[in-house]
Amino acid sequence: MLILIAGPYRSGTNDDPVKMAENLKALEAPSYALFQAGHVPMIGEWVALPVWHAAGGTHVGDDLYEEIFHPVAHRLLELAEGVLRLPGASKGADNDVRIARERGIPVWFDLKDVPGCA
Repeated sequence: MLILIAGPYRSGTNDDPVKMAENLKALEAPSYALFQAGHVPMIGEWVALPVWHAAGGTHVGDDLYEEIFHPVAHRLLELAEGVLRLPGASKGADNDVRIARERGIPVWFDLKDVPGCA
C-alpha cells in the first residue's frame, strides 16, 4: 500500500529550520519499517519541498508555501491506501486524518497496527 505518514512538520517550530528538519526526520523514522513490510511510504514534504523550491519559494509560510504544501498532501490522499498518523500537534496532519476517514482510507496511530508491521 501507499501509506502517507502524517505528523508535525512546521507545527511548534516557529519556522526554525533546524526544528523543522528534526520533525522531518521523525516523520521519516517509520519509513523503512513500512518499506520492509512491502508498503510504499510517502511524506507530503518529500513532494512539496522540491516543488516549492522549483517554484521559487524562499521563506516558510510565503505565498508559494501556502499554495503548495497542504494541496500536495490532499493530492497524495487521492492515491494513498492508508495514513500513519504520528504523535504531535499538527493541524495539517489532523486534516489529513479527517480527509482520509471521509474517503474510507484506513488511519493508524501506531506503526505496529499497520498491516505487516506488527
